[in-house]
Amino acid sequence: MSPTEIRALVDHYIDAYNRQDVDDMLNGLHPRVEFKNISAGVVNASTNGIAELKALALQSLSLFSERHQRIESFEIEGGVAVVTIAFRAVVAADLPNGLKKGQVLNLSGRSEFEFRDGAISKITDIS
Repeated sequence: MSPTEIRALVDHYIDAYNRQDVDDMLNGLHPRVEFKNISAGVVNASTNGIAELKALALQSLSLFSERHQRIESFEIEGGVAVVTIAFRAVVAADLPNGLKKGQVLNLSGRSEFEFRDGAISKITDIS
């Protein structure tokens, strides 16, 4: 895939994420897409395949009344898109982990996107 095609797939995914459009977010993903979220070195969510990722994405919609990812940097290293992300969200309800309704989160992290057959085949979110 060309760098332009890779960037277009990543931009589309993040744009759909920001619009909270789960179905559109899944466009451009490989049917066997793998997803992992790693926070402080611990894997706290992982999925295999579009159906599992869709279920997680739909579940996550209720966590935040607002959410937005902004790309701060974008590099391609050996076919892997490494993206530095600024994440802002507003918590929708009190959560068991201590976050409170209305609390604003401003986080930064990195997302790594891998590709196969012209689609995103692996997403690793690291914060």
